[in-house]
Amino acid sequence: MSLVLDSAAQDLLFREARTANSFSDEPVTEEQVQAIYDLVKFGPTAFNQTPLRITLVRSPEARERLVKHLAEGNQAKTAAAPLVAILSADNEFHEELPQLLPHFPQAKDMFFAERPVREQSALLNAALQAAYFIVGVRAAGLAAGPMTGADLAGIQKEFLDADHTPLMIVNIGKPGEDAWFPRSPRLAFDEVVTTV
Repeated sequence: MSLVLDSAAQDLLFREARTANSFSDEPVTEEQVQAIYDLVKFGPTAFNQTPLRITLVRSPEARERLVKHLAEGNQAKTAAAPLVAILSADNEFHEELPQLLPHFPQAKDMFFAERPVREQSALLNAALQAAYFIVGVRAAGLAAGPMTGADLAGIQKEFLDADHTPLMIVNIGKPGEDAWFPRSPRLAFDEVVTTV
């Protein structure tokens, strides 16, 4: 095997990890979420931008407001999950670039002065960060249930503002009974990788 991670870590993060559809009632603590973020914030992005925003939905009232915007098949599992996160892209991320890219602070105005350019970059880089976040949830020994089956415009209006574009909802917790669907197939190396 050519990987540095041991087999157990590979299983935890990828091979055995799957989208959870049910969760135990064990709570997810603020300390766990902090540890997840403190790990995944180091994932690479273009210009070291950090457009991902995480809105934790903890109160019953907020959960009820969120669930009504989800596709019917996602409502019950989200209502019952110990923690739910709304992951969104901050389209005004460029304001932080002088802090995050101190050796090249002019990148803020040189590359990201126009809103359409920022939106495109925020979407791509926040999606990268969302993937890191899901792997980070797994690294914490928790299961993630990411979903895009939702009225994202309604979620934006309910929880965010015009500068934040919702990407997905992620249910988080210890897996519950019958949490997994059978593993779906994946494409083989030769179907994906081309050498030129």
